Amino acid sequence: MPGWYSHYIYLILGIISFSGATVSTCVGKTWARTGRTIYRAKEPSTFWWVVAIYYVSALLFIGLYLYEGP
Repeated sequence: MPGWYSHYIYLILGIISFSGATVSTCVGKTWARTGRTIYRAKEPSTFWWVVAIYYVSALLFIGLYLYEGP
């Protein structure tokens, strides 16, 4: 990737993923990759798996950003 945004994209994606996971945890509903809404009260195990994937992806993106170095 050329230019100044070559490694900042990882930070941006990490922040977006972490924010989405946090909002989903607080609100109690999240969007799955399939395009449907999953509610914490109706499908708790699926909901927490999707939220965990968001948190792990945020950690990976931020880790990649720190590994690349600013």
